[in-house]
Amino acid sequence: MKKVISTIAVSGLATLMASTAFAAGETITINSFGGAYEKAHRACVITPFEEATGAKVQVVTAYSADAFAQLRAQAEAPQFDVIHFSGGQEIVGAKEGLLSPIDPASLSNAADLYDFAKANLAAGEGPAYSIAAIGLVYNSVTVPKEPASWSDLLDKAYADHIVLTDISNGYGMLGFLMLNKVKGGSLDNIQPGLDAVTELLDNGAIVVSTSPEIQQEFAQNDAWVAPYASDYAYTLRKAGLPAAFVQGKEGTPASFITANLVAGRDNQELALKFIDMSISAKAQACFAEQLRYSPTNAKVVLDGEVAADVAYGEEAVAGLIRFDPTVIEAKRSEWVDAWNRTIAR
Repeated sequence: MKKVISTIAVSGLATLMASTAFAAGETITINSFGGAYEKAHRACVITPFEEATGAKVQVVTAYSADAFAQLRAQAEAPQFDVIHFSGGQEIVGAKEGLLSPIDPASLSNAADLYDFAKANLAAGEGPAYSIAAIGLVYNSVTVPKEPASWSDLLDKAYADHIVLTDISNGYGMLGFLMLNKVKGGSLDNIQPGLDAVTELLDNGAIVVSTSPEIQQEFAQNDAWVAPYASDYAYTLRKAGLPAAFVQGKEGTPASFITANLVAGRDNQELALKFIDMSISAKAQACFAEQLRYSPTNAKVVLDGEVAADVAYGEEAVAGLIRFDPTVIEAKRSEWVDAWNRTIAR
């Protein structure tokens, strides 16, 4: 028995050494989103990857839109090996040939992903390794009753205590589109959502532009409910506020955070190793614990407090809704104009 264990151990060590020898001294370049996200990114993926492979990861701090603009500008000689998006830019990037198709067999953790997270690998759209789930953030102490649905926003029991976020904010846009959907609208018709916003404002709701303003309303102005992302309930709790999160029963709009393989780079094998680590259960559990992003790997195990803050498990992720990012981008200016006219009062 000891001999068998020893043989396995030596074999495993040899495999690791071979991988390390392959990668030692190599560098891949990625983007990350700065701040708390980048800190978690380093803890959950970047540092473990460097330790496991001997490679170095050069990080360029760039949000999705800026990173995509750079990728387009550098199409003939891209700087990134792996590029991360949260706004659906991988759909456009894949169509433009800026991203490489991924064979699921090249990712050891791909089989553990929910189907939606790996649906278009062959088209060049990288896997989703985290989800920002949009639902209802609420004050668990002062709220007269716990909200359970998007329709509850229109319940006059919450009048004067609702905080909406401007649709210039990505999370605000997703929350608005979900309210529009619940009221019978679609991406071709946002008038039902605008009518609902008018009703909310008539009931005393307010509109803010940024997440710090949401915190201010909860801390100082007796806000009870805000349609926003699951991770922000955690942010509010860390600030000492009694915040909780619930997915609306009609569904949960989601921002997919993806890791994409850039076309035209020489070290794609090493880049694929980085993507593979990003979609691992260990890395995704780390993101959930540190930032409260929802995992896309079915093997992730979360404790009660963390699980309560995210869309967790097969049933919860079944309610995730992804509004077509290409339609949102195409209609954004038109929608913002209509929104601004609606909230002007």
